Amino acid sequence: MSRHSPVQTDGPDFEPYVSADVAAKLMGINRRFLLSLARKGIAGSYPIGTGDFRKKWIFRMSELGVAIDHRHPRPFPANPRYDPDQGSPR
Repeated sequence: MSRHSPVQTDGPDFEPYVSADVAAKLMGINRRFLLSLARKGIAGSYPIGTGDFRKKWIFRMSELGVAIDHRHPRPFPANPRYDPDQGSPR
């Protein structure tokens, strides 16, 4: 009898892990930069393997997005004064 629950791979709460290549491409950054962030402990990065040298990382895009939004606030307000649905501001 297994002590672990079966892994659910479908449904609204399932989010697959992605490779460093895929995560970097989706985020629009260099793979090497993403891996340096992973080694520094950015949320959403998970090492695969054991030992001092981890060569494989996997990522959850939702957690990476939250970590980056939290660390780097947007340079513009969340609610801009200009609403494109209202037409030209002039």
